[in-house]
Amino acid sequence: MRTRLTDLLGCRHPIVQTGMGYVAGPALVAATSAAGGFGIIASATMSLDELRSAVHEVRRRTDAPFGVNVRADSPDAAARIDLLIRERVRLASFALAPSRELIRRCADGGVLTMPSVGARRHAEKVCGWGVDAVLVQGGEGGGHTGPVPTTLLLPQLVDAVDVPVVAAGGFFDGRGLVAALAYGACGVAMGTRFLLTSDSPVGAEVKRRYLAASVTDTVVTTRVDGVPHRVLRTPFVEALEHSGRVAGLARSLRHAGAFRRQTGLSWPALLRAARTTRRGSELSWAQTVMAANTPALLRTSMVQGRPESGVMPAGQVTGLIDDLPSCAELIERIMKEADDRLAELSSAR
Repeated sequence: MRTRLTDLLGCRHPIVQTGMGYVAGPALVAATSAAGGFGIIASATMSLDELRSAVHEVRRRTDAPFGVNVRADSPDAAARIDLLIRERVRLASFALAPSRELIRRCADGGVLTMPSVGARRHAEKVCGWGVDAVLVQGGEGGGHTGPVPTTLLLPQLVDAVDVPVVAAGGFFDGRGLVAALAYGACGVAMGTRFLLTSDSPVGAEVKRRYLAASVTDTVVTTRVDGVPHRVLRTPFVEALEHSGRVAGLARSLRHAGAFRRQTGLSWPALLRAARTTRRGSELSWAQTVMAANTPALLRTSMVQGRPESGVMPAGQVTGLIDDLPSCAELIERIMKEADDRLAELSSAR
């Protein structure tokens, strides 16, 4: 299936695997891209050296194109972009809006850019700065999310911008791909669906928790890092929701220290990142520190396999998923479903 997105990224199918911390590593990304989709490495939870190794590992596994997700407010964001340029990575995606300077740096180095947006005005702003595509995520999506569902947000975006639009939030099968195309998107992006594959590095117990969840077993909370975050509803998340400010600050500082040790950032660098995150927002200092170290909570569940002590970002679509195919099996199935659905619609005319 050829769309503006496949032409832009050089992939066979208009299916993007999003950059999920501690999930979207070399194995998952390579499996996605080798199957004809477009995999994206999650670099926010990696040091610069780890990112370089991850890029090389993906290249060792496949010669298909792939991308890297970069946290725009990271203290070393420019160095990460320079690494992508040197390694000739196809695309830089951004969960937070990149600056005009980062977009220009990518363009000058031959790296495509695709920020995630949750509102029409954000899309118009970054498109005015010269991005190559935008990923629009509706409120059904996992992780950081907004209040507007995909079915209302997507048509606003495709009418407002002239770059390829990738739809995210609630997609898991071929019917969803056809629906996104009908709205005017050029492809879909999926996180939870790729997390729940046999190629995903997440442990069996964590996957079991996701598979057992219903569409009502997620919650949008601001107590993880200060901004709306859709995660699985667990006793730990419930405790976060009801914890006091003192306990929240103590927990934030403890996790900030763990994140600092893991990434090698100095305390001054970590505090600079926190100030950047807090600037122009109404976050408390506890939430600000959490915003700089949320990876510690992700690591607890996704790497250590202790869902009772961490957070598990999840789209509502988790309630519709009941299997763990390989990325190749998943993408083949989605494309067959999409082709069959399009054929049915055509024959009914």
